[in-house]
Amino acid sequence: MPTILGQNQYGKAENRVVRIVRDGGTHHIKDLNVSIALSGDMGEVHHSGSNANVLPTDTTKNTVYAFAKEFGIESAEQFGIHLARHFVTSQEAIHRARIRIEEYAWERIPASRKASRSGGAEKAGHSFVRKGQETRLAQITYDGNDWQIISGLTDLTVLNSTNSEFWGYLKDKYTTLEEAYDRILATDVSARWRHNWTSDAQPVPNWEKSYARTKRHLLEAFAETYSLSLQQTLYQMGSRVIDSRSEIDEIRFSLPNNHHFLVDLEPLGLKNDNEVYFAADRPYGLIEATVLRDGAEAGIPVDLTNL
Repeated sequence: MPTILGQNQYGKAENRVVRIVRDGGTHHIKDLNVSIALSGDMGEVHHSGSNANVLPTDTTKNTVYAFAKEFGIESAEQFGIHLARHFVTSQEAIHRARIRIEEYAWERIPASRKASRSGGAEKAGHSFVRKGQETRLAQITYDGNDWQIISGLTDLTVLNSTNSEFWGYLKDKYTTLEEAYDRILATDVSARWRHNWTSDAQPVPNWEKSYARTKRHLLEAFAETYSLSLQQTLYQMGSRVIDSRSEIDEIRFSLPNNHHFLVDLEPLGLKNDNEVYFAADRPYGLIEATVLRDGAEAGIPVDLTNL
């Protein structure tokens, strides 16, 4: 039975690109997930395997990063227009380009009142929290006499576009990671905290106020910590909560290190001055720890997935 080739396209899917624009101490961020599909005169590659009309998908990926540098990212729509126009007009065999873009919006983390009074308001210019933000969690345990109240959140995505380093670590013959003295620090905060309210005889905390202010302390500590490691940032976040919220005795964190790697643009004849990054989703470092009030005993389950 004879066959014919129907609708077809090819391209590179889910190219994660983060573009940072540095305006003094205030930074601007665009975070996109770009998928490219090209179609046109592609019969021979399917019938005979000839690649004469095929622009490599690796080239389309490189184009995304190069255009992020050359044109910037004014909007997802305009960036997609640049890409589609380029592919169709620069390659005779390509008749149609489909660009699908997901944009992940970020909001600035406001400086704390303490930082503002000390002239540190500018620190918030490089600290962001993903819009849409977190899922709130709670676990309530009661045995007829005592209560255990664990509050928390997950998927609170935060990013510092500077004020983070990583160097001076152990090295062996398998170590290839280069030391970093100005890097992006990003994580999805998963945190659980235990209240010291355990009895009906105690005054009941204002749970809404406690949650809102605990989250605020987490964000402010993340934004205001000049980080030499994600572990250091974790401890500062936990300490800020314990020091600031008398109703909380323990907080446990699970923080993935969401790596952002500088893209090597030199093969494309472009310089990448801490502007264009590849946002890797796996594998990732995973940092976990508990911060306790001095004298308190641990009471949060180690396996956070049980909450």
